[in-house]
Amino acid sequence: MTDEFADLALEAARLAADLIRGRKADGVSVAATKTSDVDIVTEADRAAETLIRDTIRARRPDDAFLGEEGNDEEGTTGVRWVIDPIDGTVNFLYGLPNYAVSIAAEVDGEAVAGVVLNVVTGTEYVARSQDGHLVALRDGRPIGVRGEAPLSHRLIATGFSYDREVRVLQAQAASRLLPHIRDLRRLGSCALDLCLVADGSLDGYVEEGVNLWDHAAGGLIARTAGATTRLGTGVGGMTLLVCGPAHGFEELHAAVIDAGFAAPVTIAERGE
Repeated sequence: MTDEFADLALEAARLAADLIRGRKADGVSVAATKTSDVDIVTEADRAAETLIRDTIRARRPDDAFLGEEGNDEEGTTGVRWVIDPIDGTVNFLYGLPNYAVSIAAEVDGEAVAGVVLNVVTGTEYVARSQDGHLVALRDGRPIGVRGEAPLSHRLIATGFSYDREVRVLQAQAASRLLPHIRDLRRLGSCALDLCLVADGSLDGYVEEGVNLWDHAAGGLIARTAGATTRLGTGVGGMTLLVCGPAHGFEELHAAVIDAGFAAPVTIAERGE
């Protein structure tokens, strides 16, 4: 069954990517803002999500949907599709080649298949069932996380909130982490950052302010490729996501906490 989900997600992602490329060629139109005046939604976001939902619904009319740009839809099958039509919308607006269609299929709340498709390059990351177990693929070939390395040799990606006050706190945390790692990258797409951990192009990723549609597919792909993902509460009070190869993950996570990315733990929370 998860083969069917992966195939359907990939079909819908390819159709959405074609639509997005066409809209980009015609010029990007900002439709609205969300959490701040720099957190944008384009007409292409909305059109692509509608296309994805319609494509999936035509095959599976009773499934549920959770999407960034559309209303949640209840279902009766236990299957829910989690959709981000353009992860990296600001990159899309500016013409930076790092934005993706992200689609995950959940069964009873657990992700079982995922697709992240880089719209510009056409690179396809997929987590799907093969011979009875999940595999992570890039353009049809198996991928895995980067090998072991000391923290000082790890390349880490991050991102920042659209809330200006929270950005200040996150920037301070990033400046404290930076001396302890090889370098930081800010690429602008949670889904693709997770896939870059999956294929060994990055040693880790940390970002506060992510939503389920940002990381449902990419997180599954990363975990399937040998990474660990962990959710917590960030210094700005929003969801904090840390991802890295399972080997050495605890060291990375501790460095992220020590740098101040997470919300402070009170004495009561520590149980003292």
